Amino acid sequence: MEKVILKKTSRILGGHLWIFSNELSESPKNYEPGSFVEVYDRQNNFLGIGYINPNSLISIRLLTRKKEKIDADFFKKRILDAIDYRKRVCVDNNSCRIIFSEGDFLPGLIVDKYADCIVVQFLTLGIDNIGVMILNLIDEILSPSVIVLRNDSQSRTLEGIPLEKKIAKGSVDPLPVINEEEITIEVDPMRGQKTGFFLDQRESRIALSRYINGGKGLDLFCYSGAWGLQLAKKGAYVTFIDESETALSTAGKNVKLNNLEARCGFVKKDVFNFLSEGVEAGNTCDFIVLDPPAFVKSRPKIKEAIRGYREINSMAMMLIRKGGILATSSCSHHIDRSMFLEILRDAAKDAGKTARLIEYRYQSKDHPILLSVPETEYLKCAFLEVI
Repeated sequence: MEKVILKKTSRILGGHLWIFSNELSESPKNYEPGSFVEVYDRQNNFLGIGYINPNSLISIRLLTRKKEKIDADFFKKRILDAIDYRKRVCVDNNSCRIIFSEGDFLPGLIVDKYADCIVVQFLTLGIDNIGVMILNLIDEILSPSVIVLRNDSQSRTLEGIPLEKKIAKGSVDPLPVINEEEITIEVDPMRGQKTGFFLDQRESRIALSRYINGGKGLDLFCYSGAWGLQLAKKGAYVTFIDESETALSTAGKNVKLNNLEARCGFVKKDVFNFLSEGVEAGNTCDFIVLDPPAFVKSRPKIKEAIRGYREINSMAMMLIRKGGILATSSCSHHIDRSMFLEILRDAAKDAGKTARLIEYRYQSKDHPILLSVPETEYLKCAFLEVI
């Protein structure tokens, strides 16, 4: 294992797992891409072991701070530790994120469980190089009927590795079906967004349903309809809005699966345009769920994203009757908690409304947050009473 010397150590000594090229004492180009390396400071103090990729924005990702062998037994223990964590903190382990990259000290690896179907993502070259071993361990430990490899994340492009999707074991026919409390949802691990479903909002969807008992409202950027289904189950009438025909079709299937057709409607339209037209027409509703895709993928785009979040939240608040509820989210990790709350304050001011914070929430507990790695905290969700 080759040795890497750091000239800057404050990030790593603070508990972070990432090392950037400007923190190295020499160019990362001298190392084999994806290889394991030992990391030291200039005084020859051992700092940890990670994998290096000179072609990535992040040169090294740490796997351990101990001098230990990095082999199948090492990764098996990490996977078992991740599963044990879910058993301790998650109410339902039948469908959850089994491994959350840095959150489980396995940077570059995502593993989601949908009943008896496992979906895996290798996001980095270091993990991709040992992909066969990882898949074998997952098969050995979890013994699923189906394993799907969703290596189509654009982060792989930044790592210099190709995109692909394939079934590594079994068949996705029929598609896996999962339960979210009383709701049944069909997941498409090959064609759905991300790994097929958004597990990170599970706890927030269930929490919101406790505040809704009837009324009429909107599920914006609805995708699979999971938010709206929870509310329709509580007796509300929900209109699902998305500009994607595929998303509305997916939501429609799940509505039928739960026998909720009488409480659901569908509109294919750009959400900004839908809200703008609703405000102009003077429409009102009892609640709105606003769970958009990330508006910002890079730091230079933050100002533009803030304008977008502010505008869309302001229009949503204008449509909500006095005392109604807005459940609004941002999954952009470049927008932190304080920034998100400031956006919502400004949006309320623009709308001429007052917003009372009922709950502030994060991603579900199967997406663990490391305090030393702020990037693991990416999802913000606020339940607001609009007055």
